[in-house]
Amino acid sequence: MFHTQLEWLNTLKPNFKVLPLKDRLLCGIGALLGLAISSLISWYVLGDFNAWYIAPMGASSVLLFAVPASPLAQPWNMVVGNTIAGIIGVTCALFISNQTEAFSIAVALAIFLMMTTDSLHPPSGAVAITAVLGGEPVHQLGYHFIFYPVLLNSVLLLIIAIIFNRILGKQYPQVAQINTRSKDPTPTQKVTIQPQDIQDVLDQQTQLLDISEYDLQKIILEAQEKANARAVHQFLCQDIMTKDVISLSENEDIQDALIKFKQVNLMSLPVIDTAHRLVGTLALYDVVEWFKRAADPRASWEHQVKQIMNRQVVTVQPIQPIQDLVPYFVERSFNYIAVIEEQKLVGIISRADMIAALQQQLNTLKNA
Repeated sequence: MFHTQLEWLNTLKPNFKVLPLKDRLLCGIGALLGLAISSLISWYVLGDFNAWYIAPMGASSVLLFAVPASPLAQPWNMVVGNTIAGIIGVTCALFISNQTEAFSIAVALAIFLMMTTDSLHPPSGAVAITAVLGGEPVHQLGYHFIFYPVLLNSVLLLIIAIIFNRILGKQYPQVAQINTRSKDPTPTQKVTIQPQDIQDVLDQQTQLLDISEYDLQKIILEAQEKANARAVHQFLCQDIMTKDVISLSENEDIQDALIKFKQVNLMSLPVIDTAHRLVGTLALYDVVEWFKRAADPRASWEHQVKQIMNRQVVTVQPIQPIQDLVPYFVERSFNYIAVIEEQKLVGIISRADMIAALQQQLNTLKNA
């Protein structure tokens, strides 16, 4: 009987990922810092004003710090949603004498207008209610309530959320994952699920989903990659990498590096130090840019590869499956990816290596 009750209770729980303890603590710390700092600044700006901070900011902090990837937590939703709710709430408070009718109509209208302007932000419903039930200090402000404390609180909390999430390495605000080179789908999307496919399915939904089209697309594509990987033999990086690597020394003269580029007819080369550790990569583009500024006295000191190379290098391990490399070659147009072991360069995988391996996998599937 008790077990049956537990199963029934589980049906009431959301299908929601429980984050590790560290991440949950960071979400709480973010909300603590966001509310405390924005509250202090608001108090400093507004002085003794009784409504210098409003309760809906607590609900906003849940979205901004706990689920910043949610479409409902984006800056447009928070600022525009709270503004619309503030305007509707103040208007209803001024022209509807019955408070129950006023805040009910205010929330209903706010929801409609937020959904119309794609700015739905759940805490904004509480902003509309606050404008009606906030008491004499709020009512005396009239439409000034929209600017302070609503917009002041919103913008301050939003700025802190952006800084905090960026420090943690989270992308906030969310950026649309689209093809920046053309209006066409990306190469991966052309042969799998395209944005329009997802949009067509979403258009048939009768309810609002709390996930962006771009995040949904990313999840589906990654799940599809895992499913595909189970269906074919997985080549490892060490199976297809080139071990006889042509590289540049970090202390090599840039002019000598250019000669090597001409000899091998490659667009970029890995750069190593005296211990054969990978320290960067140099693209032919970097050399061309160096020639452009060669006449500038401020650039006259640049004559070694290490002075113009890119130190941010994408690398893989020998035992990684080659499927991990596909997004770099397809979406980011890499010419090669360095393979390292114990920080030392042990090989590279070129685009040609990948094409040959994927062709072999296609033939395997065809003959299966």
